[in-house]
Amino acid sequence: MATLQFCSECNNILAPKADPLRRIMVQHCQSCGNEEPAKNITVFRHDLLTDTREQAGVTTFLGDDPTLPHAEITCPECGRDDAVFFQDQSKRKETRMILFYVCTDRTCGKVFFDPGFKTSGNLEV
Repeated sequence: MATLQFCSECNNILAPKADPLRRIMVQHCQSCGNEEPAKNITVFRHDLLTDTREQAGVTTFLGDDPTLPHAEITCPECGRDDAVFFQDQSKRKETRMILFYVCTDRTCGKVFFDPGFKTSGNLEV
């Protein structure tokens, strides 16, 4: 992780700058013009290889939400035959339609998948 560097001459913050003649990165003071060799040459790192998993992301009790549709599906936790459902919100290239169900019983509130849905092993509820 990059940390802030300060000029040894005037104590102002140093900004990364490329030195094309020496082909190195230096820390440049925009106030006094002092240049110091960069201790960390990483300016920006964008990690594209992340492990994305489908997650329900339930933040409040969704059983009371009047905008969500209801389904007659049995809750595996309490056995109630009423649940609200919503679609997975992941933004990936290969997105499948995954429905999350939330039991409408306030004491239960279990989040589950359709029992007929075949999981690939990387689903989290």
